[in-house]
Amino acid sequence: MESSDEAVRPRLAPHVRMVYNAARGEYALLSPELVLVINATGAAIVELCDAQRTVAEISAELRSRYDQVADGDVQRFVADLVTKHGMEIEHG
Repeated sequence: MESSDEAVRPRLAPHVRMVYNAARGEYALLSPELVLVINATGAAIVELCDAQRTVAEISAELRSRYDQVADGDVQRFVADLVTKHGMEIEHG
């Protein structure tokens, strides 16, 4: 994924699921090869990654919820998960 590509539509890879551990108060992405602890902001991004919304639409939605969402944050988060095989993207 090009980190500047805001038109892609991300979604979790089929073998990945997000869980919340109430005892620890943290979210994690789980797969057979991956356990990745993410913060609440990361969980908000993952919840919006449904292969329907583009990265630009996800960024706009997060800006409506939170005061500070820096340009490129969503792209970097998605690109990192794609690299780790935790997320897939669809073009167009």
